[in-house]
Amino acid sequence: MKQRNRFIAAAVAAMLSGAVAAPVLAETPPNMLVIANRIDDIKTFDPAESFEFAGADVSRNVYEKLVNFDPLDLEAGFGPQLAESWEISEDGTTITFTMAEGHVFASGNPVTAKDAEYSLRRAVLLNKTPSFILTQFGFTADNVEETIVATDDKTLVITLDKPYAQSFVLNCLTATIGGIVDSQTVMANEVDGDMGNEWLRTNTAGSGPYKVVDWKPNESVLMDLNPEYGGDKPAMERVIVQHIQESATQRLMLERGDIDVARNLSPEDVAGLGDADGVKIVDEQRGQIMYWSANQKNEMLADPKVTEALKYATDYAGMEGSFLDGQWITHQAFLPLSFLGALEDKPFSYDMDAAKAALAESGFADCGPIKISVREAQERMDIAQSLQNTWGQLGCDVELIVGTGAQTLDRYRAREHDIYLGAWGPDYPDPNTNAGTFALNPDNADEAGNTGYLAWRNAWDPADMNDATLAAVQENDTAARKAMYEEIQAEFQQVAPFGIMFQRIEQNAMAENVENFVAGAATTAVSYWVITK
Repeated sequence: MKQRNRFIAAAVAAMLSGAVAAPVLAETPPNMLVIANRIDDIKTFDPAESFEFAGADVSRNVYEKLVNFDPLDLEAGFGPQLAESWEISEDGTTITFTMAEGHVFASGNPVTAKDAEYSLRRAVLLNKTPSFILTQFGFTADNVEETIVATDDKTLVITLDKPYAQSFVLNCLTATIGGIVDSQTVMANEVDGDMGNEWLRTNTAGSGPYKVVDWKPNESVLMDLNPEYGGDKPAMERVIVQHIQESATQRLMLERGDIDVARNLSPEDVAGLGDADGVKIVDEQRGQIMYWSANQKNEMLADPKVTEALKYATDYAGMEGSFLDGQWITHQAFLPLSFLGALEDKPFSYDMDAAKAALAESGFADCGPIKISVREAQERMDIAQSLQNTWGQLGCDVELIVGTGAQTLDRYRAREHDIYLGAWGPDYPDPNTNAGTFALNPDNADEAGNTGYLAWRNAWDPADMNDATLAAVQENDTAARKAMYEEIQAEFQQVAPFGIMFQRIEQNAMAENVENFVAGAATTAVSYWVITK
């Protein structure tokens, strides 16, 4: 923390002295990548449980999957990784994977179909937040021994409950939960039948290019090369991700040469780097959307006219044109641009007259107290303060409940919020990745604990959209499937207690010698192993 405080002090001194851009005073080692990023949302490294942005970045570089994406050719879609090939039965319910040779875990144990069987079964049995990505195919604790089976070390057979679009199933296996763990190492660290879950919270057991060697929550993650990695040796032999909350500090560290990449710069700091020597900005459209959602356990927020009023009382253009400039664009549908069926319609604009008229038709014409749960991150705080201002003009008494990423998510997943303000990113590049969480809630009961479903977190029953969403995943005609998602989103925009506002354009600032930095586009997470300097 002393080093971090030194950076903060230096940043303040530079601002006070009127400095615009500091010259590069140092540089990181040529075989080491140092990144400044907000990583206070990391809760675990277990691929069966990890469900946060920064955790996904780690998992992508530590764990391999049956199928995965080439970071230098994301538009090509998924391809073979641990599985060299697969066959689908005529009835579309059975997929048989043949494992590739040459993949080895960091422990030295070879990757086999038995490890894939163990990993996928384990994810279902643990039943953590992202388990729905697999259980939506009919896998349950009672049937995994029959539906996920390694017939030998080279062959894995999975049996689905019904036929689905082939791309949908395989895309789901590219999600973080599809990471294959070293079954022998994990079982050796099992405690009280937890299948190694506590050990994997702070350790890794993968066959990917890197392994985690140190994690200090809210401070840093350190990854070193996996000496057993079967692919080409990465140029970056060590990756250090430092938790740096402040944009100004990230900028100063980059200008000084203390880091290679700054991932959370404000538009102002990006603009301030425009004339800096030795620095470049790389823009990348991501799949993340920024939204607010209203807990339907709150009587006032369960009134659809109240949430309609809040949607009209949101200054989308004002935020996009000021503190979000260049980094978030107005987007009001749950499918991000570039996804099949993404809806570009924007039915809401900042209209205080329409907002007041909707509120007058509600049962809460004077509005009332609203608590917005928000992560302490610059752009989210700016958005929250904008909402506090414009919603306040409706008569709402808005209070901001600020916490770390982990604290805010815990409150959200426990249904303890009024309004949650945050970002959501796709888990896999199929429209169901978002439709199946925003517009699907199979069981709204508290005891269901369906924390992977955003509809459940907000105690909202999507009614007929449940059936429409389930039908869409079985449709193999692409045009028909696209139309189904467009119809679902159009209805969702009008009736759901969600205010979807923006889609992210990620602006990463980096030293000009950094090449092949790919944040993951709308498809996946960052890939460190292809980066060179």
